[in-house]
Amino acid sequence: MAAEGPDMWRGAGTSYMTLGLQLGIAVVAFTFFGRWLDGKFGTDPWCMLAGLAVGATGGLIAFLKQASAMGKSEDEEEARRRKETGA
Repeated sequence: MAAEGPDMWRGAGTSYMTLGLQLGIAVVAFTFFGRWLDGKFGTDPWCMLAGLAVGATGGLIAFLKQASAMGKSEDEEEARRRKETGA
C-alpha cells in the first residue's frame, strides 16, 4: 500500500525543491563569477551580465529537462498503478 499523509509527498516535494535550488544556484554562481571577471578585467558590468545570461539559460535548460523527466516517470508510475488495480 502506498504511503499516505505527509510522507506521501516527501519524495516528490524534495525532488522538485532541488530543481528550484539548482536553478537559483546556477544563476547566482555565474553572476558572481561574471562580477569577479569584471573586477579582474575592468569590464563592468558586461561579464556580470553575460554570467547572468549564461546561468539563467543553462539553469533553465537543466530545470526543464529534469522536470520533464520527473513528469514522465510520474506518468509511468501512475500508469503502472492503474494497470495493477485494473482501473
